[in-house]
Amino acid sequence: MMKHPASFLACLPLLSARALGRMTFPDCASGPEILTTNLVCNTTASPADRAAALISAWNITEKLENLVDKSLGAPRLGLGAYDWWNEALHGVGWSVGVAFEPSGEFSYATSFASPILMSAAFDDDLIHDVADMISTEARAYSNSGHAGLDYWTPNINPYKDPRWGRGSETPGEDPFRIKGYVKALIEGLQGNENYTKVISTCKHYAAYDLEYWGGVKRYEFDAIVGMQDLVEYYLPPFQQCARDSKVKSIMCSYNAVNGTPACASTYLMQTVLRDFWEWNDENQYITSDCNAILNFHEDHNYTTTAAQSAAISLISGTDTICEVGTNTDIAGAWNQALLPKPVIDQALRRMYESLIRAGYFDPPDTTPYRSLSWKDVNTPEAQSLAVRSAAEGIVLKKNDGILPLKINNETSIALIGFWADASNLAMLGGYAGIPPYLQGPLQAAQKLGFQTAYATGPVRQDASAADTWTEAALEAADRSDIVIYFGGNDMTIEAEELDRYSIAWPAAQLALIEKLSAVGKPFIIAELGDQNDDTSILSDDNVSAILWAGFPGQDGGTAVFDVLTGKTAPAGRLPTTLYPAEYVDQVPMTDMSLRPSSTNPGRTYKWYDQAVLPFGFGLHYTTFRPLFKAESLTGKTYDISELISACKAKYLDLCPFATVSFSIENTGNVASDFVALAFLSGEYGPTPHPIKELAAYTRVKDIKPGEAKEATLGLRLGDLARVDELGNTVLYPGTYNFLLDVPTQDTFSFELRGEARMLIKFPQPPADLGEGNGHEKYTPK
Repeated sequence: MMKHPASFLACLPLLSARALGRMTFPDCASGPEILTTNLVCNTTASPADRAAALISAWNITEKLENLVDKSLGAPRLGLGAYDWWNEALHGVGWSVGVAFEPSGEFSYATSFASPILMSAAFDDDLIHDVADMISTEARAYSNSGHAGLDYWTPNINPYKDPRWGRGSETPGEDPFRIKGYVKALIEGLQGNENYTKVISTCKHYAAYDLEYWGGVKRYEFDAIVGMQDLVEYYLPPFQQCARDSKVKSIMCSYNAVNGTPACASTYLMQTVLRDFWEWNDENQYITSDCNAILNFHEDHNYTTTAAQSAAISLISGTDTICEVGTNTDIAGAWNQALLPKPVIDQALRRMYESLIRAGYFDPPDTTPYRSLSWKDVNTPEAQSLAVRSAAEGIVLKKNDGILPLKINNETSIALIGFWADASNLAMLGGYAGIPPYLQGPLQAAQKLGFQTAYATGPVRQDASAADTWTEAALEAADRSDIVIYFGGNDMTIEAEELDRYSIAWPAAQLALIEKLSAVGKPFIIAELGDQNDDTSILSDDNVSAILWAGFPGQDGGTAVFDVLTGKTAPAGRLPTTLYPAEYVDQVPMTDMSLRPSSTNPGRTYKWYDQAVLPFGFGLHYTTFRPLFKAESLTGKTYDISELISACKAKYLDLCPFATVSFSIENTGNVASDFVALAFLSGEYGPTPHPIKELAAYTRVKDIKPGEAKEATLGLRLGDLARVDELGNTVLYPGTYNFLLDVPTQDTFSFELRGEARMLIKFPQPPADLGEGNGHEKYTPK
């Protein structure tokens, strides 16, 4: 077990150089009279009125200084500086607003598994518990002045292209799965009290999934997206955030969408987000991604000056501008009469209303979260949850019976590979904070008392690289009973600003795998990071088992050995399609379409059927027989008009349709969880028809050998509907097939009759899909 990794501590001076200083809560009891007598300090007034009163007391200089992430506050009003850039993707994270101490209290925070791995558990209760623990630690950091009250998480862009460097930050490729993840996560982060626990920020709005590929950078990329794909695939997670979960904040993205930078799109931010989705009940705010406004004139060529860029972003609906350095000319926008005062005031009211709702101005003893402190960080419960967050999502891809390991303390194990030892930080993945410790596979094996031999391995080296690892690796394998290779991808292969050009295994790693396989010992491969093409190792008879561990966090080694030894039976399911290596030559990353065409083989499991392993795949240590109950919807017919008329929900897509019961019997000899995935398919709605679409899921816990448990899957009208070419969500007549499990183990069909009915009539963008924002007078070119 390794504590306080030195490479993290080396980053602290960089953070302190950028940070504004420790956050302080305004003192409404003994602060300046101009503050204490302001309505903002009256806890009986509405948050909106309190925010308006505060902003009305500021002069124009103070207002302009607080429209960026490095808000300077207003000292004469008793308001200290506030940094809006705080991260907490899978634990309180390394960011300029978060101040980790070099040692002692507030020098670390629990580091959970990456979102892609947690999502693979298909356990929304787990996601809620992790989010609740993260927000507890985040609040403790805020209360002590080590962080702000807002956190830029989650990343909910659907992960459709296997080359994307940030896919591991997301819950995967399926919008329905992402919506469930988002719902549970936001509830855990923001809490359910009258006060906001922490302010969550859904990012990146919208159609963002490219870093740097083919000479195109994210800062300049114009995502050309048709309405059908936009509404069906790219926007549902944000609809969940805004309309249904009422997230407190949203981040607009670097890219343009159909000709307009996302942070300048009145269509996306005003028409869709605030008006259509009614994301305005608490005057929620939008932040830009960092330097996204600079990109208007430097990369998108949408404007010619920094002042124009600042003005357009704020007028279009962005409320606070994140900048790296000082490059936003808000003062110039004001001085050149490009930025109206009402726009400034509206943005500031939105931002500070969110802080008011989090108790920023209220007495500590009246808010439910101000008592959280260092004692609430990295508790035994948090440490246990960190292990669970990884172990429950681990996916078993192959097993010839070697797993679970039947070994004792006399069994010798060779642990080989670049992440076998905790001295490598690779287990943490992107947007991590400083963990209290790192326990890798080697440390976990030693803790269990196993005899171990260790050798490192290559990461991204090609076949021509100087080989400094094979000799030691083969020596370790030769003197061990079992060989486990810990390989895959780290953040030097896939990361922010680092897309992949190949999804094959790195050449040097594959060469080492082949040599270890030839040793002839029981041979297990544990994969880190996102998916590589596993075709050759799946077909290699000398490879006994393969498991995928994503980025498993601070206790990743423990989680992996919990699965290897059977302490936790694997039940995770792939949250993405595993594509063959040649897929990257068949469609450019810049192609945003989902449906197959002459230049696109199709994207995700909905439109692509040549996967090495499909979305939802996952093996167990036992066998299961899932069956729909006899009283299911088999053969039933429903009248669409009657379904609509019976709906009492505000939004028709949320109307309940039916609850489907099923049983799951453990027909093997190992107790295990089982993830039930249910899909809809059929030839209804616009063509082409998807292969199938996820419509429901649940995780049934701890099914004993010989035991059968019953569970239910809920369906809503929106789960049955499809999106037409204009982006409208429509319930169509036809035969609906309901499929259980991957591969399908049971199915039934039901029918909808009558005329197609529209559930959601989506607002249409300007006719030319790019202009019409009213920006012409601000962009003289």
